[in-house]
Amino acid sequence: AADLSPGDLVLEVGPGTGTLTEGLLDSDARVVAVELDEELASLVQDRLGDNINFRLVRGDCLKSKHEISPAVLAALAETASESQPRFRLVANLPYQAASPLVLNLLLHHPQCSGLFVTIQKEVADRILAGPGSKTYGTLSIICRAFSRIERIANCPPSCFWPQPKITSSMLALRRRPDSETADINPGQLSALLQLLFSKRRKQLGSILGRDFPFPAGITPTARPEQLTVEQLIKLSNILRATEAKS
Repeated sequence: AADLSPGDLVLEVGPGTGTLTEGLLDSDARVVAVELDEELASLVQDRLGDNINFRLVRGDCLKSKHEISPAVLAALAETASESQPRFRLVANLPYQAASPLVLNLLLHHPQCSGLFVTIQKEVADRILAGPGSKTYGTLSIICRAFSRIERIANCPPSCFWPQPKITSSMLALRRRPDSETADINPGQLSALLQLLFSKRRKQLGSILGRDFPFPAGITPTARPEQLTVEQLIKLSNILRATEAKS
């Protein structure tokens, strides 16, 4: 699903014992793997450290909820080539890292061309949720705005060892071309979504003000969870223009 070619750069978060990592290296990809657990990091380094296409970063992939670790970004930059500066995330993601990592890569790292991940099914359902759904929110909207999403498969606990207690899903998020996202300001859209979905059951007029210049098709009585991704992007751009004038 990741459509890897020899020389492609891959970020893997949570390599564990290195089973997926070994498969990635067998495709002649260059792999930057990030492992938080010291014992697993030592194990995967001993197993794969002699491969010239393998680089291990020990530690957390996230500096904070809103920022990728500088050590990870430095390793990617140093491993990238002039002819292939972009990378893909291919990983069985640790559940606690899934949402913040996906959001950070899509919002702030356009050099990430795609995310091919196994994550908790509950998180996958949130990513795929549409307007009107109880799980539709910031994660759904950012993912839809910046990528084309495909659920490849659902994976029962028996697919893994040791077995987790939950079902997982394999998703492919292929970044949209620049021509489709040129009118999106990532920071502005993210801030608007945080504001709106912290009050998701309130009407837009009570959140943004009745004097806000709502465009055609969006009324002050609508609620955030009813708006499409395109409508939310339009609101974000109007808000940016309004703030620029004030």
